[in-house]
Amino acid sequence: MKTIKVATYNVNGIRSRLPHLLEWLAKESPDVACLQELKAADESFPIAEIRAAGYGALWHGQRSWNGVAILARGADPVEKRRGLPGNSADDQSRYLEAAAHGLVVGCLYLPNGNPQPGPKFDYKLAWFDRLIEHGKALHGSGEAVVLAGDFNVVPTDFDIYDPKSWRKDALLQPESRERYGRLLAQGWVDALRARHPEERIYTFWDYFRQHWERNSGLRIDHLLLDGKLGKRLVDAGVDKWVRGLPKASDHAPTWVTLSA
Repeated sequence: MKTIKVATYNVNGIRSRLPHLLEWLAKESPDVACLQELKAADESFPIAEIRAAGYGALWHGQRSWNGVAILARGADPVEKRRGLPGNSADDQSRYLEAAAHGLVVGCLYLPNGNPQPGPKFDYKLAWFDRLIEHGKALHGSGEAVVLAGDFNVVPTDFDIYDPKSWRKDALLQPESRERYGRLLAQGWVDALRARHPEERIYTFWDYFRQHWERNSGLRIDHLLLDGKLGKRLVDAGVDKWVRGLPKASDHAPTWVTLSA
């Protein structure tokens, strides 16, 4: 069966993690890869190296912070939207949307929101509300759509190694989880959870207290499939080996395969 593989990977600095990114692309060969936290201005994006690896790319960078990109294997993704609609004054590089390999892919880096309460959490919730509004339009478009990225939301207590010490964190707040649930209620399929309904599966391990070594992780990187595309879900998983590389990002690439 022919399949399409779509992945999301918070690289936590594309210049410093470029060898990891290239090794992952060579080994896992995703057809579409969404990247977050580039932490690089547009002119610093390593397009030559990405092209040499066999990928076309679009990117929306920002010096030192944020930044998202969409890579397509053997093709140039076609830009559909740069920036999330709903606030023309928002200058943070957190959303990029493109067509690639027969899919519409929205790559997002949702605000962290810490510390909460406060202006950063308010911005997170407002951004989430804009995503929900745009998600409604995408889901109703009739196209095959994937929303992929670092959502900075732990959907349930089952998606974290131990919720007690994280109760005050913005990632676990009821308001954050309610918005994630409201997005799913539009008909999106949380691919990783749909494929592994009873498995404690994580995508992020912070750098503290040997959380990686102890597998004390969180599931905050998600791939949401529109209802029709959800029926094409074949498999989903996490490339944990990337997190185990020296000086790795604190996220691991997360992926789905879809019947073509």
